[in-house]
Amino acid sequence: MKITLLCVGKTDDSYLQEGISKYANRLKHYIRFSIVEIPDLKNTKNLSFEQQKSKEAELIMKQVSATDHVVLLDDKGKEYTSKAFAEFLNQGMIKSIGSMVFIIGGPYGFDDQIYQRADMKLSLSKMTFSHQMVRLFFTEQLYRSFTILRNEPYHHE
Repeated sequence: MKITLLCVGKTDDSYLQEGISKYANRLKHYIRFSIVEIPDLKNTKNLSFEQQKSKEAELIMKQVSATDHVVLLDDKGKEYTSKAFAEFLNQGMIKSIGSMVFIIGGPYGFDDQIYQRADMKLSLSKMTFSHQMVRLFFTEQLYRSFTILRNEPYHHE
């Protein structure tokens, strides 16, 4: 299975970039993993939030294929423990899902067409985090999941 983290905008802070790279590199030992960044929209002063979400949706849809299993990182999504998330990923591999795409939207969330395309929504917490921090938290949790599946000593209960 291939896993892609699709993000709107780039990560500016070097400490976040460093952490994301650390876990992305570790993931190479377990799975094909990539991060795809869609550039921030330009000249948005005259656009409503809905118009911005619509334009972001067009860019997101260009990166998603019909066969991808799409998971939105959304505060209204299903919450998992680390072990349950690992089992979710394991079930995806058992079901031979070829490509799973996790999407972090822009600052105003997702357009309705993205919600309609999604196979599910996943919440990392009931708290709100910056979109840049979510990238680090998600990448670490993905790495943690694979160490759980392999019974490696990274995760402690």
